[in-house]
Parts: sequence; structure tokens; C-alpha cells
Amino acid sequence: MVKLLVRATILGYFGFFMVAALGYGYYWHLHWRTPEQPIAFPHTVHAGQLELACASCHIWVESSPEAGVPPLEKCMSCHRNVATERPEVRKLARHVEEEDPVAWNRVHTLPDFIYFSHKRHIAAGLDCSLCHGRVREMEKIRRVRSLEMGWCITCHWGRGAPTDCAICHM
Repeated sequence: MVKLLVRATILGYFGFFMVAALGYGYYWHLHWRTPEQPIAFPHTVHAGQLELACASCHIWVESSPEAGVPPLEKCMSCHRNVATERPEVRKLARHVEEEDPVAWNRVHTLPDFIYFSHKRHIAAGLDCSLCHGRVREMEKIRRVRSLEMGWCITCHWGRGAPTDCAICHM
């Protein structure tokens, strides 16, 4: 009877940690996922090789709370003549011709009760890579920071930025 109790305790102990590890793995998969996009956009080419500034495509980053995805016409201003034979550029052109917006999948999201302004952070002189990582080197855009409250507060403390709750929690 004692042997059975010891075995059950050991099995329960290791079983608990196995379930916890699987749960954490699932959380990690959802939280740090790299969503597939309907059109593959090579940041390694545009931001990396061509050294385009983030604001040249994310045109609202300096004037709006959201950086936004550029309108397709912005892309086509170059791609009417450049790399027109590439399959992803052809997809882009088809969306423009058919006036069909691209359903991009968000990589970075915050809860609805959080107010975040790219405009304020850009005006403070922060580089986009601080939160988004080295996008210039990413084949596929992925989340590299948790963007959770503790991470943001630590950043604010380190820069002497305000940490009043009402700034982010509206």
C-alpha cells in the first residue's frame, strides 16, 4: 500500500510539471507566434538592403497613435516598375487592380483597455527596434518583446518617463 502511495505521489508530482510545461509551451506558441501574411513582405530587402526608414512605409507613425500599414498605392508607387515579375508583387498588383484590401494579420496587439501612441514614443526619440526588434534582419516579422505592463514600466523607469496609470489605462 505504501509503495502504491509513493508511486502515485511521484507520478502526480512529475505529471503536474509535465502539464505545466505543455501549458507554458502552448502559451509561448500563441504569444510569440509569427502569423502568416497573405503577401510575404521582405523587410530584409526594404528596411535592410534598401535602408528605407520605418516611417517611409508606416506613414502615420509620427502623426497618429497607430503606425498603420501603408496603403497599397504606396507600395505600387515603386512596384509598378520594380520587381514586377515576382509572385508576391503580382499578388499585390492583383489586389490593387481588383480594389481588394489585403487582410494583414496583426503581429503586435495590446488589450483594448490600453492606450498606446506610436506618435509619443517617436517624438521622444525612441527607435522602433526598441519594441519591434531588428526588423531589418527578420525574414518574417515576429514579436520579440512581451509588451506587457512590467516590460513597459521598466522601460519608462529607465528613461524617466511617466508611470501614472491613467497614461495607458483609459
